[in-house]
Amino acid sequence: MTPADLLTDAFSRVLGVVENVLDGADDALLAQRPGPDANSIAWLVWHLTRVQDDHVAHVAGTEQVWTEDGYADRFALPLDPRDIGYGHSSEQVGSVLAPAGLLLDYHRATHARTLGYVGALSGDDLDRVVDTRWDPPVTLGVRLVSVVDDCAQHAGQAAYVKGLLAG
Repeated sequence: MTPADLLTDAFSRVLGVVENVLDGADDALLAQRPGPDANSIAWLVWHLTRVQDDHVAHVAGTEQVWTEDGYADRFALPLDPRDIGYGHSSEQVGSVLAPAGLLLDYHRATHARTLGYVGALSGDDLDRVVDTRWDPPVTLGVRLVSVVDDCAQHAGQAAYVKGLLAG
């Protein structure tokens, strides 16, 4: 198995969870929060996709799907287009409202862009330093594993919230 195969499989597993979570979810379920300050399914899926889009675009040296493909305009959220959801207040979490189809379209477009990038990576590519603000500096391999981990955790949270609220 190559690094490209491994990363393709990992990101594809996240897509599978996102597809399952959004399947049959109506707008009310997507917006519902299991507690007053808890994250909604819509916010969790939007956020995990924004993180993937932002971080992969950065290391790939490309524009984000969010802005390049017009998703920022299509979602029309009351947030800065650069916002990925990190550190959101309860009010900001509540402002992320979107139908399942739009969330899924954005995630699939981001997934396709991600696979286009990781599909061409070799083992040597993964050793490239992409962030010197940390000690030790962060390599491409570490950054991509971090993105997969973050996305998988948020996708799992979304699945849990759906099960909790919809049964």
